[in-house]
Amino acid sequence: MRLTDTAVDTAAPGLDAHDAFDALGVVRHTAAPRLNADLLPLLAEADLLDSPATWGSVTTRAGAFRLEPVRPGRDLELLTGWMNDPEVAAYWELAGPAAVTAAHLRSQLDGDGRSIPCLGLLDGTPMSYWEIYRADLDPLSRHYRARPHDTGIHLLIGDGTNRGRGLGTALLRAVADLVLGNRPRCTRVVAEPDIRNTPSVSAFLSSGFRCHAEIDLPEKRAALMVRERALRNLL
Repeated sequence: MRLTDTAVDTAAPGLDAHDAFDALGVVRHTAAPRLNADLLPLLAEADLLDSPATWGSVTTRAGAFRLEPVRPGRDLELLTGWMNDPEVAAYWELAGPAAVTAAHLRSQLDGDGRSIPCLGLLDGTPMSYWEIYRADLDPLSRHYRARPHDTGIHLLIGDGTNRGRGLGTALLRAVADLVLGNRPRCTRVVAEPDIRNTPSVSAFLSSGFRCHAEIDLPEKRAALMVRERALRNLL
């Protein structure tokens, strides 16, 4: 990705480049913003996904929930452990050494910002993994009639003690609200859980998504789940 004023302006409509850098916490002099390596992931997020790092938190019945972009140096060990949980591995197929998880993360972090891997923190504790992605720019868009800025989500709940008690429903509703509340150009949140994953499909349905269709993807048969902005206040 080229770091241009245009890219920053896209992230913050109505702000000039300096104001947008200020919103991201970039230290600058009067002449031009100053970049450092720690800020590059934030700028990548700002380009295509309106910077999930700045979305804040939402209150759920289980506590305050927020998304925090993954930092491999900090989070790789935790995520590798989750990926090797048998219930997670059955659908994510990323079991193995840390290099397997690192490669999966790298494919997103080294990309153009159309997919952002995030930790889900509940009352400050990491307990889930999310991928927020531009569904209209993803291969998924070949399998349904995508709209501009459709935003997709992938997720896993990392700690088995948090599964099986309805928490997934609350978190899915929270993340959909975060997307719709912070991406004004997005009219729909979409997902494509494996149709065999009955608990996941049920959680989507309970959180306000509707099953739009069953679709055949290269790696699975999926339920295309859609949550419409137009119905947000009715759910």
